[in-house]
Amino acid sequence: MSKSGKKVFKIAEKIGAACAGIVADMQILTREVTAHLNIYSFEREQSVTVRTAAKLMGSLLFERRYFPYLAQTIVGGIDESGPKLFVLDPLGSVIEDKFTAVGSGSEIAMGLLESDFREGMSVEDAKGLVRKAIKAASARDIASGEGLDMLIITDKGALEAHEPPAK
Repeated sequence: MSKSGKKVFKIAEKIGAACAGIVADMQILTREVTAHLNIYSFEREQSVTVRTAAKLMGSLLFERRYFPYLAQTIVGGIDESGPKLFVLDPLGSVIEDKFTAVGSGSEIAMGLLESDFREGMSVEDAKGLVRKAIKAASARDIASGEGLDMLIITDKGALEAHEPPAK
């Protein structure tokens, strides 16, 4: 619901979340998840899996079902089983997928993702596809944000990239 608010968050070493909705809700949710994941990793002396992070976020969303966070969320990353991606709704449903989009422009973005996504894409090709999908959604959906924030997650870790809106 903010055209300029940050919408990608690193929640663990190689795990991130991307959100659409109320920015304050997204910030609180990702802070809470990050804190729980840090405790989980510390107590077990091991890295958290992407599935565990997504399930934890789903549980936190479900706990608030009567007064929900107004956010659609994507959780993705890399763990010992490889790259994983999950989409969550505001009530905590967790669905694994190869690619996804959330927010008011998601239908437009999904059309491009469905036609251009390929298994085993390079990071540069994937970044190009994300740019193309977000640009199309922003151009055709008045509620979609401006600019581009990406959290690029590889075996080496997570790196944030920001591209300002085109003028």
